[in-house]
Order: sequence, then structure tokens, then C-alpha cells
Amino acid sequence: MNFFKGAIYLSLAASIWGMTYVVSKVVLDSISPWLLLEIRFLLALVTLGIISFFQKSWKISKKDLFPMAIIALVGYTGSIGLQFVGTKLSGAAMGSLITSASPALISLFAFFILKEKINSRKIISLLLATIGVVVVIGFPKGDSNIGAYFGNLILVGAAITWALYTVLSKVQTQKYSSLTVTTWATVFGVIFTLPISIIEQSKHMTDLPTNLWIWLGVIFLGTISTAGAFYLWNKGFEYIDTSTGSLFFFLQPLIGTIFGYFLLNEEIKRSFFVGSIIILIAVYLSIKEPKQKTTFQYDSKKA
Repeated sequence: MNFFKGAIYLSLAASIWGMTYVVSKVVLDSISPWLLLEIRFLLALVTLGIISFFQKSWKISKKDLFPMAIIALVGYTGSIGLQFVGTKLSGAAMGSLITSASPALISLFAFFILKEKINSRKIISLLLATIGVVVVIGFPKGDSNIGAYFGNLILVGAAITWALYTVLSKVQTQKYSSLTVTTWATVFGVIFTLPISIIEQSKHMTDLPTNLWIWLGVIFLGTISTAGAFYLWNKGFEYIDTSTGSLFFFLQPLIGTIFGYFLLNEEIKRSFFVGSIIILIAVYLSIKEPKQKTTFQYDSKKA
């Protein structure tokens, strides 16, 4: 039952982030990346702060402030910021492809930091899911340039930092609730992102949009995509080991492709369905528990 709860939480988080790709693609045309990220964290902090205050889930030990700050620096300002910048330089397809390496990296960090065992079934699941993502997204075509090259390197950094963030958050959720960890990480996310957004605006001031739909997208990114999805992601790992739970991240490109089709009129190719089946098989293999051997005991009272 606990595993089922974790699967639901992680699936919801990955699905929300799949929708986030579509919303971000529209909003980033009107608001610069680091300013959008700062606004996103501020909205998330207001949402989480109110909930944490009423549920009295905001208190932590002073010695854990530094680990929370590291989580924010690595996963919030670091990973999301790198993903924004890298995708802008390299392209959305390559961005999705490279950052989909995160689950494999999560398993690696979990092995070294959390001492989680990686069995052959999990390794096969990771390989299958990675192949499935490659089939779904494909490799972007076109002439390469120096900007795209650096964009790819930045996206590799985004994948690495996201994997590290997931494992470090798992450590803290063993001490505090997911709400507490997510709230404090957001606090430091606001602090670390602010100076970068100020530098960005000093070089190129953003003219804030007047379109209502753009601002509704910003609200979605701040409340649902950040406050909600980050909480659900951390909550899911309370019930599932890190290497198994990381596979649910592969739902993100699937959901993103579906919403891109309906909302942005993006094309869905046959490869999407083939890759989706491979990913679902991989997830099924990872969550399927091996059958327990039945043992019979001799009952002398019934003999």
C-alpha cells in the first residue's frame, strides 16, 4: 500500500513537470529565464509558507540549515536554472533527451550516498527506459554550433545536479516531512536565484507581459509545478527506494509530448507510441516484486 502511494505521488509530480515543459515554452517567450525562475520560487514560497505555518511544519534544527541550502543550490537554482539556459541554447528536444539521464544518475548517487543496492532488474529497467526516451524524443537534426555544444554541456550539468538533489532530499525526508524539506529548499532557492536574476535584468531588462494567459502560466509554474510537484516528488521517495522511484521521471517526456500535441499542435510520431510502451514495460519491471517462494511447515497438532 505504501509503495502504491509513492507511485501515485511520483507519477503526479512527473506528469505535472511534463505539462510544465509546455507552459514554460510559452511563458519564456515573454519573460527571461532567471527572472521567471525567481518569480516561480517566490510564488512557491508563499504557497508552501502558508501551508507550513498552519501545519506547524516549518521548524528545523539549525545544523540542518546548511544541508537545506545545499539542496536548494543544487536542485532549485542549479538544476532548473541550468535546464532553462541549456534548453534555450541547445533546443527542447536535446534538453529532454539529456536530462532524461537523471534516473540512471539518481541510482548511481543512491548507491554511493544512501548505500542502496542496484540489482540486475533495476539495471535492465533503467536501460529499457532510457532506450524508450531516445525512441520517443529522437536525436535533433540540424547543423551543430558552438552555442548548442555549450548548451549540451550545461544540460549534462542539469541532469547531474537533479540526480544529486533527489538523493540529498531523500536524506532530509528521513528527518523531516516532505513539506518541511520542500519549504526550506524553496526559501534558499529564492535567495540563491535573486542575485543571478538581478544581473540578468541589469544586462537586458524584461518588459513584463500584459497578457492574462501568460500570468496564469506563471502562477501555474510557481504553485502547481514548483510548490506542488516538488512536494509530491519528495513525498514519493518516503515510500519508495530512490533507484526504483527515479524511473517515474521518465513519465515527464511522455506527458510533455501529449500536452504539446493538444496545446501547441506539435506532431506525435509512431516512435512516440513505441517508446512509450518500452518505458511502461521498464517501469513495470522495476516495481514488480519477485514472487516469494511458498514454504510448507509441518503442524504436529494436525497430524
